Amino acid sequence: MAKTLKELTVQEVLALAIQAEEEDGRIYADLAERVGKDYPETAKSLQAMHDEEDGHRHRLIELYRQKYGEHIPLIRRQDVKGFITRRPLWVNKILTVPMIRREIETMEEEARNFYQAAIAQTTDAEVRQLLGDLAAEESKHYEMAEEMDERQKASGARGKETDTARRKFVLQIVQPGLAGLMDGSVSTLAPVFAAAFATHLSRDAFLVGMAASIGAGISMGFAEAMSDDGVLSGRGHPWLRGPICGVMTAIGGVGHTLPFLISNFHLAMVIAMAIVAVELAVIAWIRHRYMDTPLLSAAFQVIVGGTLVFIVGILIGSA
Repeated sequence: MAKTLKELTVQEVLALAIQAEEEDGRIYADLAERVGKDYPETAKSLQAMHDEEDGHRHRLIELYRQKYGEHIPLIRRQDVKGFITRRPLWVNKILTVPMIRREIETMEEEARNFYQAAIAQTTDAEVRQLLGDLAAEESKHYEMAEEMDERQKASGARGKETDTARRKFVLQIVQPGLAGLMDGSVSTLAPVFAAAFATHLSRDAFLVGMAASIGAGISMGFAEAMSDDGVLSGRGHPWLRGPICGVMTAIGGVGHTLPFLISNFHLAMVIAMAIVAVELAVIAWIRHRYMDTPLLSAAFQVIVGGTLVFIVGILIGSA
């Protein structure tokens, strides 16, 4: 069973601190390796923090060896109730500089709190001094994370890293999502409104719209996931892009399908047409905001395409 921090002996506290410092150091090293290519300045700072944590671990081991010998019991965070935990941030598909900096600040604050609480576990002057020194140094690390941010802003490195993060976000999230939203919103217009005008029954239009939306979402999701592995293109992992594209495709079609849940056909039609206008406006805004397309040009392209598909659906349904 897990113990509370107050139930640990001084020997166990030191063993836990050694394990915690080793884990934090490895997290910093993993993050540095992960972001080194895209964010070299942040990677350098992370590597420096890894070296600091490694120094803390050596100091703790030296004191432990002096007092308790060579064998260090394995006591991990999860073995202690209420102890600080570390999220596996490095496994995130999308890893931005602000995310890393927030994690650094959280890690250092939690480590400092641990050392301050651990000081109360012993009356040994040498152990208390080391734990107090480490708590103070963890506080400096927190300040280093903030200073690192300011230095990188002043040097221009922060701006370059922010631009890189934005490009990756657009390439890996916005583009597949936008492609899905456009396909779902535009391609389902024809079948939905063709069914509506052919039958003048809301229920039939709703069923056709849901089938078209879900089918298009599945198709677009698999197509995007199998398009490339993202290694050369930098578009990210295919099994991240695929679901994003598929879900947005389904959302694009379901939006103007849901009004046909209303039994009054004419009311449902008016609301559906209003939603189509909103969908096309949102698509135009996203293209303008993230794809650097002039707003009027984006609106013209989207509205013309959507209108043509809408007319096709009406003509076929009325035939």
